Amino acid sequence: MARGFHEPGDKPRRFYGAVSVASMNGGFTVMLDGRTLRGPKGAQTVLPNAALAELVAEEWAGQGEHLALAAMHATRLANTAIEAIPQARDATAQQIADYAASDLLCYRASEPAGLVARQQERWDPVLSRAEAEIGLRFIPVSGIVHQPQPQETLERVKALALELDDFGLAGLAFGVPLFGSAVLSLAVQRGWLSGEAAYDLSRLDEAWQEEKWGIDDEAAERTARLRGEAIMLDRWFAALS
Repeated sequence: MARGFHEPGDKPRRFYGAVSVASMNGGFTVMLDGRTLRGPKGAQTVLPNAALAELVAEEWAGQGEHLALAAMHATRLANTAIEAIPQARDATAQQIADYAASDLLCYRASEPAGLVARQQERWDPVLSRAEAEIGLRFIPVSGIVHQPQPQETLERVKALALELDDFGLAGLAFGVPLFGSAVLSLAVQRGWLSGEAAYDLSRLDEAWQEEKWGIDDEAAERTARLRGEAIMLDRWFAALS
């Protein structure tokens, strides 16, 4: 029986050699030296298709002498989808709707003019598509004063989340705080935007500041790490589709 995704704050030694994918229980699992990967609660890591299993297997195969567990985001998503989401689907969907109530794309800068124009140019098409294709009407506002969003929009966001299977819902919930936006996470899930494009849209303000003042090493490291998570999420949704 293979160990699963344990001790996220540590870097234990790699305890396996070969990583492979095998069919199991109508789906596919990851094998470590021929033993089934399991999650923190002991559930077998059974994914719905080979592509998703390969994504998780790639993380395990890419580890060195020590396991960088905290950076294994596809594995974490798989564990969440299998061991947590089934018992918390409604609560998870509600959290996504709550994020939509203060969605990043709705809060615009009041100045400088260049940033205001950039947000309008790049965010408005995403909101327009969300309204046209999936019935989400949002009300943008300038400044930080809270703008209540239509209740029917928030209910629709929750309904869209609940339409997804456990693996899709886990991915959507992962993307919402990553982007600060339920709309951007839905855009990636539906294939309107790549994960990297959505991440770049989510940090227009930061990019504007970097253009004016430069970027330090710590900020650059954080940006690279989060962009990597966004790219992984894009691959997650692509594998599901």
